[in-house]
Amino acid sequence: MTYCVGMVLDRGLVFMSDTRTNAGVDNVSTFRKMFTWEKPGERVLVLMTAGNLATTQAVVSELDERSKAVDERAPSLLEAPSMYQAARIVAGMLRDVIARHNQAGPAAESPFGATMILGGQIAGGPPRLFLIYAEGNFIEAGEDTPFFQIGETKYGRPILVRAYDPDMDFEAAVKLLLVSFDSTVKANLSVGAPFDLQIVQRDQLALGPSQRIPADDPYYDAISRRWGEALKSALEYLPDFSL
Repeated sequence: MTYCVGMVLDRGLVFMSDTRTNAGVDNVSTFRKMFTWEKPGERVLVLMTAGNLATTQAVVSELDERSKAVDERAPSLLEAPSMYQAARIVAGMLRDVIARHNQAGPAAESPFGATMILGGQIAGGPPRLFLIYAEGNFIEAGEDTPFFQIGETKYGRPILVRAYDPDMDFEAAVKLLLVSFDSTVKANLSVGAPFDLQIVQRDQLALGPSQRIPADDPYYDAISRRWGEALKSALEYLPDFSL
């Protein structure tokens, strides 16, 4: 399983992904699920993936190959005129890869299925964030839906819904995401550290701060421990039920 979150802030975009994949409890591996492309001063793009590993790796490999060769018949993320067109490229690639892997076509229930989050900024436009489905269609984040999750989403969603604020700074956003990821890790063994973090600052048109956060990271440990203590304290503060 997987857990990835992309979030839109007034200051830009924040991305975080786990790195655990498994084919059973005795076959757990670490694979990167976040990928980036940039032309400093012109564009920056971040892609996160969830689903069948062979499918997602094939999509990323083909996107990489297109970015290194000029071919009008095979548009590249580094040549797309807008983030919308970049999303169309990724969506089409995902649909085509699934179709090749599964002759029955790109059905959502296909064992070769995958979902992706694409975000970034291209000169002349604002930062944008898209959720791309296995069928090759996609939706864009907005005021009503300012963040996207893929993979094991349910455990980490409540804290995001309650605490998200578009005006929060990047430091607060990373703290919020780590709480969300910690809640997911505690509830699901198929999600785990290390976590990959990438920040895209509005109008910088280049990759911002990035970091890999291991399971024994002191800050993550403090967040996990203090969040657990805070929940217990909050529960004790609530009025008791009367029988």
